[in-house]
Amino acid sequence: MVRLEKLSERERELLLSLPCPEFDSSPFVGGPPLNERRVAIVTTSGLHCRNDRPFAIDPNDFYRVIPGNVEANDLVMSHIAASFDRSGFQRDWNVVFPLDRLRELVDEGVIGSLADFHYSISSAHQGSEFEAPMKEVAGLLKKDNVNAVVLTPV
Repeated sequence: MVRLEKLSERERELLLSLPCPEFDSSPFVGGPPLNERRVAIVTTSGLHCRNDRPFAIDPNDFYRVIPGNVEANDLVMSHIAASFDRSGFQRDWNVVFPLDRLRELVDEGVIGSLADFHYSISSAHQGSEFEAPMKEVAGLLKKDNVNAVVLTPV
């Protein structure tokens, strides 16, 4: 991702002044052991399938569905921020979309299974705008029997 020294002083100050939330360390929901969990990835990296439309600055453009059988060469990144450094993704998609690592964990029996679909969320919106589309994504995750999500904020 972008290095602080490559940002303007204004951008650095803005990023470094953002509050870091604190959370209670105890989970707010229960569930089965990890080796019985069905896991999905939710990322804000601007990924989408090569044959899908790129993310755009559009008030109704919130997320893309990524099939669980996707391969690295099937995905492209259309992250909107001009200062966003894509080089990590270009070298290894697992930096932003750790599907290979999760597949390995399934093979090793560490996690139960992977979702049929994963989700890439556009980060070009304000928090309050996400409520309805994220309820849609939550419904899709529930329909896929997902009970654990790996969040990769980018």
